[in-house]
Amino acid sequence: METPPDYDVAILGAGPAGAACALALHGHGLRVVMVDKAMFPRDKVCGDAIPGLALKALRQLNPAWHAELLATLTPRADTRDSRVVAPNGRELRIRWQLPTFNSARLHFDDHLLNLVRRRTNTEIRESYAVRDVHTTAAGVQLLPTDSSVAPITARVLVACDGANSVAARCLTQRTIDKAYHCAAVRAYYSGIAEVDGTTTEFFFLHEYMAGYCWIFPVGNGVYNVGFGMLSEAVARQRVDLKKMLPQLLATHPELARRFAGAQQLSEVEGFGLPLGGRPRPLVGERYLLCGDAASLIDPLQGHGIDTAMQSGILAAQQVVRSCQQNNFNHAFLADYEQQIHHKISRKLARSYRLMRLVAPRPWLMNVGFALARQPLLKRWLLRVAG
Repeated sequence: METPPDYDVAILGAGPAGAACALALHGHGLRVVMVDKAMFPRDKVCGDAIPGLALKALRQLNPAWHAELLATLTPRADTRDSRVVAPNGRELRIRWQLPTFNSARLHFDDHLLNLVRRRTNTEIRESYAVRDVHTTAAGVQLLPTDSSVAPITARVLVACDGANSVAARCLTQRTIDKAYHCAAVRAYYSGIAEVDGTTTEFFFLHEYMAGYCWIFPVGNGVYNVGFGMLSEAVARQRVDLKKMLPQLLATHPELARRFAGAQQLSEVEGFGLPLGGRPRPLVGERYLLCGDAASLIDPLQGHGIDTAMQSGILAAQQVVRSCQQNNFNHAFLADYEQQIHHKISRKLARSYRLMRLVAPRPWLMNVGFALARQPLLKRWLLRVAG
């Protein structure tokens, strides 16, 4: 790369991590381009739960942006309560401390990206699929799948391109470790009995403890219904998740009754979640990994939008420092990795250890549910679970 890079910062991926990074870079006078292989709005197969910490991160970045997103985002389901059912059928009701909501990623990601369009000078290129990433002493180059389209060059890359990250594959040679990976499926339903539109539900099953089934309202009487398991357990038990979900809804003692008159609105679709819980390389010469590309999914609850947005903001702060000092080497960027470890990864590691402790021991979860009825223990569990 002999000519100067076209941009200061290239953000690969326009989901929550990329959007948060672009918002956090606003006002620093940098030339920023964000590229994504899709044209928005686009569906993203997910559980559609937007954790309270994701909203908190946006509010801390700019309260006006937070208010604007909430004012424009529809449909959605505002949620504060969860109903969690243990393997023995005992239930626990939880009220979360932070306000949160559920929204189909088709809508949430599009509204977040539109916030970037309205409030920043970020150049956004949709339908720009990247096949390879090269780094040199002068910068980073994104090579598009379409050879008739010019490559993009930048001083630094923030890779936010998800669980199947091209950047992570090209720059770190990352492979899937089934002990730190979850496989899941979801479909949309309406007409489910005994729902109130504001409560998220989790069902832990005696036969499949390394995961859970969920019912999440997403607004307008529609529910995201799915099931996820540790990929290691899926392989060991030879579970076909796409076949298992409808079977579960038809045979589970409670779910069969409640889904008897429900209407399935979409096909059962699968997705993968790279779990946090172990050290991974997140930076290198002229690049940083964020969100799912950095394997920042919570192993206990399976959510990652909050950590994606938090990591995108932390990456932006590092990028600003790097651009100011014109220093993009591994040692300088490593401060971002330390920030992720301190603010995100340590908690994910605790969640992973707790998940591995409970997964093979349904009796332990049953005991935990019984103990959690005590107020002090319940507050402690809420802190552990986030």
